[in-house]
Amino acid sequence: MTAAYTTITYETTPDRVATITLHRPEALNAFDRTMCEEIRDAWHRVKADPHVNAVVLRGSGDRAFCAGLDTRKPYGQPDDVWNHEDPGELLSPKWQKCWKPVVCAVQGMCTAGAFYFVNESDVVICSDDATFFDSHVTYGRVCAVEPIGLMRRIGLGDTLRIALMGNDERVAADTALRIGLVTEVVERARLWERAHEIAAGIAGKPGAATQGTVRAIWESLDRPYRAAMEQSLIYTRLGNPVGMAEAEADPAPRKPWRLR
Repeated sequence: MTAAYTTITYETTPDRVATITLHRPEALNAFDRTMCEEIRDAWHRVKADPHVNAVVLRGSGDRAFCAGLDTRKPYGQPDDVWNHEDPGELLSPKWQKCWKPVVCAVQGMCTAGAFYFVNESDVVICSDDATFFDSHVTYGRVCAVEPIGLMRRIGLGDTLRIALMGNDERVAADTALRIGLVTEVVERARLWERAHEIAAGIAGKPGAATQGTVRAIWESLDRPYRAAMEQSLIYTRLGNPVGMAEAEADPAPRKPWRLR
């Protein structure tokens, strides 16, 4: 099934995977207000569809996964500065209360606001030609929102280096793997296929279990340790009966495990 958008494409497959493709290759998949609103709509579509258990997020074209906010055109903030919004709220599955697992596939450049996508994905892989950097300070802009999210993934030291080096340094795929920015590097020709394989493997498991897992782990980041542990126990009590019933009604086929 496909849905009609102008800046992204959205399709679902029988294996319970939805694929969202950023589709402004002429602009290096930079997001404008239209794309932000369309992605927000896509997250709500994913959230509401009982036949979707996981998502692949990817970018079209050869040069970039995403170049962040399209600065060549106005985003369209209201005149009242106190009513300005962060585009990341629209781009983020977690801000939109969508807890279905997201696999992000990065090729080419991934810079600046593109980290909104990386920071909020559950599994991130990249191709061997991927490069990651944040250009904000090079152009006199404070690099703040994206690195705060990034720091939860890779830690303070590497986050500060990316934020402060600007255009002077890019993180290559092998370095991204070493510092935990991605969990796997594949050949470019295999990137989309591999992302779908991972998503399909997740989607084949009971959705109540995978969504509860995603929600418990992400929400723990905003809580002290003991409070997070207590809340996660509540989630297991809520989700386990539903997930176990799903697993019993539709057992996953046994297949050989693999080492990573």
